[in-house]
Amino acid sequence: MSPSGGVTRNTLRQQIADALRDEVLAGRLPPGREFTVKQIAEQYGVSATPVREALFDLSAQGLLVSDQHRGFQVREFTVADYRAMAEARVLVVEGLFRNPEGVAVRPEGLVSIRRRAAEAVRAAKGGDLDVLIGYDLRFWRELGQFVLNPYIADFLTRLRVQAWVFAVHRLRRDGMDEDVLWFGHEELVEAISRNDHDQVHAAMHSYYAHALAWADRLEARAAEGDAPGPSEAAGAAGASEAAETGTAPEAAAAPEAAAAPEAPGPCA
Repeated sequence: MSPSGGVTRNTLRQQIADALRDEVLAGRLPPGREFTVKQIAEQYGVSATPVREALFDLSAQGLLVSDQHRGFQVREFTVADYRAMAEARVLVVEGLFRNPEGVAVRPEGLVSIRRRAAEAVRAAKGGDLDVLIGYDLRFWRELGQFVLNPYIADFLTRLRVQAWVFAVHRLRRDGMDEDVLWFGHEELVEAISRNDHDQVHAAMHSYYAHALAWADRLEARAAEGDAPGPSEAAGAAGASEAAETGTAPEAAAAPEAAAAPEAPGPCA
C-alpha cells in the first residue's frame, strides 16, 4: 500500500470510529444494539476494511462487544460498572495531585479549560444533554493534557466516555437535575490552577458523592421494579429516533460527527 493510501485509510478508520462513538453517546446506537461490519459499511458507503478496524478500535476501548458469529453490539454497562468507574477516576486523579511530578499545569492551557467548564455548567443547568456531553468530554480531555503519563491520561478519557455511555439513556429517561449532575467543573479548575491539593480532593469527592448517590437511586428504582431496564428504555428511544431520522447516520456526516460535541457532565 502506498503511503498516501495508508493515510487515507487510517483517516477513514478514525472518522468512522469517531462517528460511531458519537452515535452511541447520542443514544442512536443504544446498549445491546447488534450490527455487523457489512451493515455499517453499507450505511456509510465505504469498504468493510476501515469499518472493521474502527469497530475493533471501539471494542478495545470497551464501548463495543464483539461476537464471532453475531457481529458487534454496544456494551451495556451496569450500575456496578458505573460505581467502579467513578471510584477509579477519583483514586487516579487524587493520586496524580499527591505526586507533583505526575502533573504539569500550563497556565496557558487553563484558558480554554475554564471556557469548557463554564459551557458545561451552562449546558447542565439548561438541560441540554448533547451539549453537556460534548463539553464534558473536551473538559476532561484537556485537563488530561496536564498529566505527564500518557497511559494514565488515556485511561481517564476512556473511563469518562464509558461513564457517559452508561449515563446517557438513563438521563434521557429520567431527566437531569442537580441531584444527578455535578456542577463543580469551575471549582476544580480553580483548585488546579492554585495547585490547591485540598480543594482538588474536595472537588473530586463532591463528584464521587454525586455519582454514588445517583447509583443508589437507580438501584432502588430497579429493586422496586419501577423503571424499565436500560436496554428497554434505550430501545424505545432508538426506535423513535430511527422513525424520524433513519436507523443509521448519513455517510456524508461521518467526518463531521467526529468533531461535533464539546462539554462537561454529571455522574460519570
